Amino acid sequence: MSKFRKKGKVSQPAINTASLPDIVFMLLFFFMVTTVMRETSLKVENIKPEATEVSKLEKKSLVAYIYIGKPIAALQAQFGTAPRIQLNDVFAEIDEIPLFVDMERDDRSEAERNMITWSLKVDAKTKMGIVTDVKQALRKVNALKLNYSTRKTDKISNK
Repeated sequence: MSKFRKKGKVSQPAINTASLPDIVFMLLFFFMVTTVMRETSLKVENIKPEATEVSKLEKKSLVAYIYIGKPIAALQAQFGTAPRIQLNDVFAEIDEIPLFVDMERDDRSEAERNMITWSLKVDAKTKMGIVTDVKQALRKVNALKLNYSTRKTDKISNK
């Protein structure tokens, strides 16, 4: 008669981790390519006003931002507390807006130049005088597609 051997516990083979570094680097590369870094650093306070009827911009690549508000606390000693205009990363005056518009249009392709939306990111406590001046300067250089950035609320509160 033959002898039967009982097999002991059969252990599973170890998981092959040879491709793990490839997967990690592929994920790292994916996130590096798809992440968008902030283009400008805010130098003005920007608490958006509230609005009930809000719509989202369709193509964010065709939006140029103009920030208006008082300088942040770290810059108030140098620039004061009066509302300022920020174009890209620098403070600007009203007469510099046409140059900014031309530079933004030059950065875009010929087909996209007339489709640029000029988004005004205005602090909620800013007076409308400086906003009107910016709108007039944009109107003079035929930048007529304007947008006001706001935050959505269900009801407007009476403050």
